[in-house]
Amino acid sequence: MTTHAPIAASLPSDVAVPTELDLESQLVLTAAIMDARLASAALKFEVNTAHIPVEDLAEVVAPLPLTPTLAPAPYSTPIADLLHRARQRIEQDGWCRDALYDEEGGICPIRAIRLEAANRGLADDACVLLLEAIQRDFHWAETIPSWNAQQTGAAPVLICFDRAAQLAHTRHR
Repeated sequence: MTTHAPIAASLPSDVAVPTELDLESQLVLTAAIMDARLASAALKFEVNTAHIPVEDLAEVVAPLPLTPTLAPAPYSTPIADLLHRARQRIEQDGWCRDALYDEEGGICPIRAIRLEAANRGLADDACVLLLEAIQRDFHWAETIPSWNAQQTGAAPVLICFDRAAQLAHTRHR
């Protein structure tokens, strides 16, 4: 394995990064860095449509459905299904990193789980599995909130939800 100083250099200074990362960890970190770069680059492109007849533009600019359609849960076990729904909730409502929720409606991973859980026991079990999935790639993570606060975008959060749901599914939970 190789050392990746550029990735470590672009993370916050208080994040401890191991000197050797496996491929999956490198991909997660790279995705987080790219999310941050894309979010900071406020690029807007204009398209000149003056040469397109108006009747053709109506087909190009077809209205989108007002509500997003969410994929059905691929899991039959209760905790895996809960983690899948919580992931979808973050995709739908938005992600929040430093609080349970923010003014724009974004929510943190724990709030997403609590909102989707039928009871406290299921929520607690789902949080345990989510933390386990997080710690497989981010060994420095002590808690879900501390790890979540270090993220710069929703991509690593959603990836960890997927991994936790798969872990719950394989354990029949």
